[in-house]
Amino acid sequence: MIHFKIIYKILGSLLFIEASLMICCLVMALCYNEDDLFAFIVSVITTLFCAFVLRHVGRNADNFLSLRDAYLVVTLAWMVFSLFGTLPFIISGYVPSFTDAYFETMSGFTTTGATVIDNVDILPHGLLFWRSLTQWIGGLGIVFFTIALLPSMVGGSVKVFSAEATGPINSKLHPRLSMSAKWIWMVYLVLTAACFGCYLLGGMNWFDGLNFSMSTTATGGFATHNESISYFHSPTLEYVCTVFTFLSGVNFTLLYFSAAKFKFKQLFSNAEFRFYLLLIVSFSLFIMLELIIRNHYDIEHAFRSGIFQVVSFITTTGLFNDDAGKWPHVTWVILAICMFFGACSGSTSGGMKCIRGVMLLKIIKNEFRQILHPNAVLPMKIDGVNVQQQKRVTLLAFLTVYLILCLIVSFTMIAVGVDNTNAITITLSSIGNVGPTLGIEIGPTMSWSMLPALVKWMCSLMMLIGRLEIFTVLVIFTPQFWKEN
Repeated sequence: MIHFKIIYKILGSLLFIEASLMICCLVMALCYNEDDLFAFIVSVITTLFCAFVLRHVGRNADNFLSLRDAYLVVTLAWMVFSLFGTLPFIISGYVPSFTDAYFETMSGFTTTGATVIDNVDILPHGLLFWRSLTQWIGGLGIVFFTIALLPSMVGGSVKVFSAEATGPINSKLHPRLSMSAKWIWMVYLVLTAACFGCYLLGGMNWFDGLNFSMSTTATGGFATHNESISYFHSPTLEYVCTVFTFLSGVNFTLLYFSAAKFKFKQLFSNAEFRFYLLLIVSFSLFIMLELIIRNHYDIEHAFRSGIFQVVSFITTTGLFNDDAGKWPHVTWVILAICMFFGACSGSTSGGMKCIRGVMLLKIIKNEFRQILHPNAVLPMKIDGVNVQQQKRVTLLAFLTVYLILCLIVSFTMIAVGVDNTNAITITLSSIGNVGPTLGIEIGPTMSWSMLPALVKWMCSLMMLIGRLEIFTVLVIFTPQFWKEN
C-alpha cells in the first residue's frame, strides 16, 4: 500500500525549499525594484502556507519509504514543484496563461530550456533569475538536492535516488548516499563558480554571468536575452560556454575521480566518455565541413559554430550561437542524432545517455558472435565490469518504450497540424530535455508559443517522463502499482 502521510511530509519539506528559492528571487526583485516584487511576495506566502499544511498532515508519518512510495514521491515532487513554480509568472502577468506558465516552469526544472516567451528581454530581473534557478536546481534533481541538504528527511533515500537517477548504471562516491550527494553537489558548485568567473573575465556583467553559468552547468538553455549567447558577439564567451557545457555532460562521479584526484587516465579509459567524445568530434567535423562548403563560412567560424551546436545539442543544453535552421538539412539529421543520444549518465544532460549507446553496440557485437558460436555464453563488460542480463533486458525495454512514445506523440502533433519535421524534433527535444527544435514553422532560435495548448501539455508530460527516465513516471499508471500486494 501507498503511505500517503510520508509523501505529504516530504512534499511539504520540498515546498519549504522552493519557498526559500523564491525568497532569493524576491531579494533580486527588491534590489532592482521592478514590478515582479509583489508576485514573488505572494508566491512565497502561498508556497509556505501549503508547505505548512502538508507538513501538518504528514506530522505523524513513519520515517520510511517503500519502493512504490519512492516512485510516487519523485514524480509528484517534480509536478508539485512545477505547479508552484508557475505562481511568479502568472501573478506578475508576464505569462498569464496557466498552460504557458506550467510549460515554462516544467521546461526549467527538467532543464529542457524550451520557452513560450517570445521576448525574454522584457522580463524583470527577478523572473529571469527564477527561470535560471529552476533549471539549476533541476540539473542534478530536486529530490537529489534535498538528500544532500536534508539527509535524515526520509529513511528510503536510496530508493528515492534510484527513482530519480539518470542512466542504467549508478555509481557512488561514498557508502553513504547523503555524503555522495554532497560531493556531487560540490563538483556542481565548483563547475558553476568556475563558469561564472570565466564569463566575467570574458566581458559579461555579473547578472548575465550568473544566469548563463547556471544555464550552462545545468545544461538548461534559458538565457537572459532572445539571442542567447550570440547576443554578446564574443567568440571567447562562446568557447567558454562550449567547454563548460561539455564538462557538464560528463558523469559527475567520473569527473570527481579524474579531476579532483588528478587521475585523468581514468577519464579517457572510460568507455562512455570515449563514446561521448567520439560523437562530438566526428559530428563537429562533419558540420564544420558542411558549413565551409555549402554556407561559405571561414574555417574558425565554421569550427566554432559546429562544435558549439553539437555540444549544445548532445548535452541537451539548447543555447545557440548561430541559427542552425539556416544550415544544410543534412546537419539537422546530425543534430537530431545528438538530441537522441544525449551526453553521459550521472550528468545534468538529458537524452538516452551515451552509456546506453555503448551497451547497444556491445549487444549487437555479441549477437554477431552468438550467430557464429550458438552455444557460447558471452559476457558483456563495460570498463571491466560485467553487465547483468537484467540490465540488458531493461535497456531494450527502455529503448522500445522511448521509440513508441516518440511515435505516438509525433503522430498526435502531426494530426493537430504541426509540420512533420517540427513534430518529430519537438518530440525528441521534449523527451530528451533538449530545448531547441528543427523545422520550418519553429526554428532552433524561436519560442514554442505558437503550439496549440494540447501540444504544450503533451510536451510538458514528455519533459517529465524524459527527465525521470520514463519508467519512474509510467509505472505509476500501471494497475499493479496500486494493488495492495
